[in-house]
Amino acid sequence: MDSTARRAATATLVALSIVVAALALWKIKAVIALIFLGFTISAAMRPGVEWLCRRARVPRGLGVLIHYGALIGFVALALWLFVPRAVSQVDQAMGSVPTSSTQLRHQAATSSGIRREILLGLQKRLNKLPSASSIVHRAVSVTRTAFEVLIGIFFMFAVGAYWIFERDRGIALVQSLLPRRHRRVARDTWLLIDEKLGAFVRGELILIAFVATVLSLAFWLDGLPYWLLIGVAAGVFEIVPVIGPLVAGILAVGVGFTVDWRTALGAGIAVLTLRELEDLFVAPRVLGRAVGLSPLVVLVSVTAIGILFGGFYVLLAIPIAAVLGTLVDVVLRGTDPAEED
Repeated sequence: MDSTARRAATATLVALSIVVAALALWKIKAVIALIFLGFTISAAMRPGVEWLCRRARVPRGLGVLIHYGALIGFVALALWLFVPRAVSQVDQAMGSVPTSSTQLRHQAATSSGIRREILLGLQKRLNKLPSASSIVHRAVSVTRTAFEVLIGIFFMFAVGAYWIFERDRGIALVQSLLPRRHRRVARDTWLLIDEKLGAFVRGELILIAFVATVLSLAFWLDGLPYWLLIGVAAGVFEIVPVIGPLVAGILAVGVGFTVDWRTALGAGIAVLTLRELEDLFVAPRVLGRAVGLSPLVVLVSVTAIGILFGGFYVLLAIPIAAVLGTLVDVVLRGTDPAEED
C-alpha cells in the first residue's frame, strides 16, 4: 500500500509539474517566439560571420556588427529608393477621398450605387467618433504598443548576436545531459536544424526581393495603378507562406478592375506566371532542400499555428515545421543527420 501511495503521489506531482510548466510556457510564448527568431537570425548570418573570421581575421563580434550594419544600410537604401514614390502613390490614391464632413456629405449626396452606400456608412461612423479623452487613451495605448514592439525587435537581434557565441556551449550542455551513445547524433541534429533555419531565412530574403522587383516591373508595364506599392506588398507577403501570395494576387486583380478588365487580367496573369516560375525554377534553386517540406505540410502548419497562437506566429510556421520534421526523421525514422544535405 505504501509503495502504491508513493507511486500515485509521484505520478500526481509529475503531472502537476508538467501542467504548471506548460501554463508558464504559454504565458511567455511571445518571449519564446522572440528567442526562436533570434536563433533563426543567428543561423542566417553565422556563415557570413564565420567566413569573415576565417578569411579576413575579423573578430566574430565585429562580424556581427558588420552584418547588422549591412542590414540597416539595406533598409535605409530601400526606404530612400521606394518611400518617396510610394508616398506619391498613396497621395494619389487618397486624392479623391473627402477630407472634411462637408465634403463627405456633398459626395454622398451626389454619388449613387455602392459608392453612395460606402460614403453614407463612413459618415455614420464619423458621427460616432469617440471623445477627446478616449482618443488620448488610445494614443497612449498605441504608443506603449509601439515601444513594446521596438523592445521586442531589439531583444530578438540581441539574442541573435549572443547566440553566435553561445551556440556551441549550449550544444555541449545538452550533450552532457544525454547518454554518451546519443551525443554525436544530438550535436549533428542541432547543427542540421541550424543550417536549415539559416538557409531558409537567406532564401526567403532573396525571394522577397525577387518577387517585389519582378511584379513591380510587370505591374508598371500593365499600367496598374500604384504598381510600386502593390509589387512591394506582394514581395513582403512572401513571408506568409501559401496565404500571402494568394492575398497579393487578389489585391492586384482588385486594383486592376478599378481601371478595366484588361488591366485586371494582365495583373492576374503576371502573378500566376511568376508563381509558376518561382515554384518550378527559382524556389528549388534558392531554397533547395532548406526545409524539405511538402506544400500540404506547409499549408497545415500555417493554418494550425495561426489558429493556435495568432497571426504573428504564422511567420514561424515553416521554421517550426522544419525543426519538427528534422526531429521526426532523426528520432523516429533513424536518419543519420550527418548524412543529410
